Amino acid sequence: MNGKCRVCGGAVREFIDLGRQPSANAFLLPSEVDGEFFFRLAAGACERCSMVQLLEEVPQTVRYHEGYRYRASGSAGHRRHFEGNARRFLRDELTGPDAFIVEIGCNDGVMLSTVADAGVRHLGVEPSANVAEEARAKGVSVREDFFDETTAAEIRAEHGPARVVFGANTICHIAHIDSVLRGVDGLLGPGGVFVFEEPYLGTVLEQGAFDQIYDEHVFYFSVTSVREMARRFGLDLVDAERIPLHGGEIRYTLARIGERPVRPAVGRLIEEERARGLSSPEALRRFGDNVRRVRDDLTTLLRKLRDDGKRVVGYGAPGKATTVTNLCGIDTDLVPFVCDSTPDKQGRLVPGSHLPVRPPEDFARPYPDYALLFAWNHAEEIMAKEEDFRRAGGKWIRYVPTVTVT
Repeated sequence: MNGKCRVCGGAVREFIDLGRQPSANAFLLPSEVDGEFFFRLAAGACERCSMVQLLEEVPQTVRYHEGYRYRASGSAGHRRHFEGNARRFLRDELTGPDAFIVEIGCNDGVMLSTVADAGVRHLGVEPSANVAEEARAKGVSVREDFFDETTAAEIRAEHGPARVVFGANTICHIAHIDSVLRGVDGLLGPGGVFVFEEPYLGTVLEQGAFDQIYDEHVFYFSVTSVREMARRFGLDLVDAERIPLHGGEIRYTLARIGERPVRPAVGRLIEEERARGLSSPEALRRFGDNVRRVRDDLTTLLRKLRDDGKRVVGYGAPGKATTVTNLCGIDTDLVPFVCDSTPDKQGRLVPGSHLPVRPPEDFARPYPDYALLFAWNHAEEIMAKEEDFRRAGGKWIRYVPTVTVT
C-alpha cells in the first residue's frame, strides 16, 4: 500500500508493516479494554523528498488527552538534558530585555521550569490537560492546545514575537506539519530560531529500533528530509547536532532563509546520509528484514524460557513496549507483568498486549530469572540501579539491534 506525502505531496512507498496496533501510550484500566482502538501501523518513504512517515494517521485527540501517561521528567537523564537545554537558551538566545520562548508540547514542564525560574517570558503549548497541570505546578505558563498556524497567530497577538520556538520529541508527532511550520514562521521574531529534537532515522535504521515506530511518531526525520521540508516554508536548516537522548537523536535548528549562517555540520551530515543511502529502498528493505528476524528470535526465546520454567518480567513501559509486545504477540503467558516507575501507568495495562504494569518494587519480590528491557534507551541508568538483580543471578534480555541475553 502506498500513500501521499504530508510534506510535498509525492508518492510514499511502504517499506514496513508492523500489523494491527493500539495507540502506544493509551494505558488502560482492566475495565476499559473493550472497544480498544487499533490501526494498521505501517511506514513508507516519500519518493520525492525522502521523508519517512506513517501511512495511517491516528487522530490527535486519541493520542493526547487528559489521561496521557508519558512524563518527560520520568528519567534523571532526561531531567539533566532538558535543564541543559534551558540553560543554553538562556545563555545564547534569551538575552534581551523582552525575550520570549514558546515550547510546543511542553509536557510536565521539565524544560520550561528552568526558564520560569530565571524569570524569562515563556509559554508552553500542551494539549494534554493532566501534564499541563503538572507543568503549572512547577511555575510554567501553559496554554492547553494543539499547535498550528492559528494557535501561533493568537500567541503572537497576545505575547508578541518569540525569540525561540522549541520542541522535543513532539514535532515528529504532528501530522499537520505544514501548518506547524507556517505557524512557526509567523511566530518568530527577526533572527529567531526554531529548535527541535527528534528521533533520527539513521539511528532507527542502524540500531534496528523498530519499536520507535508507533502512532505518535508520524515522521522519522533525516537531516536531508528536514532541510527539504524547511525550504518549502521559507526556512533553512542552519544547524544539526547529534544528541544521545532516546538512543540517538538530532537537534535541528531552523531559521528564516538568509537570517543565520548555515553551520558546516549540516553539509557533513547530509553528505554522510547520501553516502550511506540512508532512505534508499535497499536500506529500508534491510531494516524490514531485520525487524522480522528480531520478531522471530524474541518470540522463540521467550517461549523456550517459559517452557523451561523460567520467569521473565518486563522492565519499563514506554510507548516502545506497545509496538514490540503487539508485533511479537507477547502476552501474560510469556511475560506476566512489566515494572515501571511512572505512577500514572501503574495498575494499568500495556496497550493491546494487556501486560499489567506494576511499581518498580515488585521487580524484586522476588527477582525474576530474566528481565526483558523495553526501556533500552535508558539501559545504562537502569542497569546501574539494578545491580542487585545481576548479583542475584538475573539476566537482561535486549532486542535492539538483535536479541541478546547478558
